[in-house]
Amino acid sequence: MPSEAQANPSTAPSDFVRIEATALLDLALRLDTSMQSPFAAAIELLLRTSATRGIFVTGIGKSGLIAQKIAATLRSTSTPAHFLHPAEAIHGDLGMVAPGDTLIALSYSGETEELLNLLPTLKRLPTNLIALCGSPHSTLAQTADIFLDISVNTEACPLNLAPTASTTVMLALGDALALELSQRRGFAAANFADLHPGGRLGNRLARVRDLMHSGEALPQVAPETPMTQVIYEMSRKKLGMTTVLGDGRLLGMISDGDLRRLLERDGNRALDHTAAEIMNSAPRTIEADAFASTALAVMEERKITSLIVVTADGTAQGVLHLHDLWSR
Repeated sequence: MPSEAQANPSTAPSDFVRIEATALLDLALRLDTSMQSPFAAAIELLLRTSATRGIFVTGIGKSGLIAQKIAATLRSTSTPAHFLHPAEAIHGDLGMVAPGDTLIALSYSGETEELLNLLPTLKRLPTNLIALCGSPHSTLAQTADIFLDISVNTEACPLNLAPTASTTVMLALGDALALELSQRRGFAAANFADLHPGGRLGNRLARVRDLMHSGEALPQVAPETPMTQVIYEMSRKKLGMTTVLGDGRLLGMISDGDLRRLLERDGNRALDHTAAEIMNSAPRTIEADAFASTALAVMEERKITSLIVVTADGTAQGVLHLHDLWSR
């Protein structure tokens, strides 16, 4: 750990954040200078390993929690990786590690007993070892094939004891490794969507075709449809709008807002109109293969709640509503 310091009860909460921010800026500077070569070597090693062998991230205590997150980030950005608990490893779990695998070991001191107990076996296999430590002179750093410096001048903890700035730097460096590997592989939004099919994030990364209302769920009326039937269709499909179609092609759209404006303008005569007379003949549309995140950006920019999904020739395929992007 960094050198001891006296508690400072007057430290402001914002100062805790500034200390961690400073530690991150120091890490960024090292990545541009002294760590540029070892970081690049680590990336090349992980790329080679992931092609045929396994990658394991290990640590214990706070470092173990960070190791689990790094392993998860690697997996979600295209690099297969597993968390290896060092205490469980010496009681059998080390059997999952094979010759040629690469371990990323996290320990600020570089002297964590549970990690050091693994080193003889790792060397006999043999495996590759990347150490994220605070000291190049530590046992773990000296044993590793590649040492990545996560040193900090001080912890954010007023007592300079609880791992705070140091674990933040660990996490950031792990993210940098994962994202650089992802970038080198050409990992794209489509790949990310495939690995995150659930929840709100999955909704935003899905294709429009996967979330749109289509078939019987698509609200639609003909141009000559009277307003009473237009309102019925909008109420029945519960999307706050309806398309106006002719031979399957999009002619326009009528929204709840259009109805309100019609009532304000024509009062009791509002129901005398047909769909064609009040529709918006240039509604916003999107293609079925577009990402839902693209649709969301359009809705937010235009301050609208739905987009009509059409083919290149104007055939209506469905409707994507804002609620569909946040429903899970």
